[in-house]
Amino acid sequence: MTSLHRKDLGLLALRTVVGGVLFAHGTQKLFGWFGGGGLEGTAQAMDHMGFEPGHRNAVAAGLGEAGGGALLVLGLATPAAGSIVAGTMAGATAVHAPKGFFAQGGGYEYPAVLGACGLALGIAGAGRYSMDHALRHVLDRPWLGVLAFTGSALGAVAVVTGRQDVVRRREARAADEAASQVGTGLS
Repeated sequence: MTSLHRKDLGLLALRTVVGGVLFAHGTQKLFGWFGGGGLEGTAQAMDHMGFEPGHRNAVAAGLGEAGGGALLVLGLATPAAGSIVAGTMAGATAVHAPKGFFAQGGGYEYPAVLGACGLALGIAGAGRYSMDHALRHVLDRPWLGVLAFTGSALGAVAVVTGRQDVVRRREARAADEAASQVGTGLS
């Protein structure tokens, strides 16, 4: 077996594992599979985390994970798939960042690793054992990768910034309410 075949098998293994995990997480959000909350539960959780409106963000996160994961497993439109995964995981990383790095404490370790894998696969390509290869890389052009990663980065910045604004407004409102209770002797 040549080193080229080993690399392609390695890419297949990485795509399958990372894409499969993301697909499962996305279907938890969208359909409630594998013990997930489905769209209703995920929408409530998203709203609670500051992703407003919750339903739209639940759909986007679920599709980003399930769709990006499925595309990675297939090795289809890999630059787009990798960028979708990286962008979606940027939002998840932002939620977990205040709790530090390690997943054990609720930190961002896990979504950051999944996002980094999506980024790396999007850049490296799917390899020989993929739909991209079978389709002669028609959906795996360098300019598509640049376009996809630019769009994903801009989208992630908009979503994370929007969430930060919501969280700040909620914290300010809570502080105002606490201050007004202190002033009235209700605390």
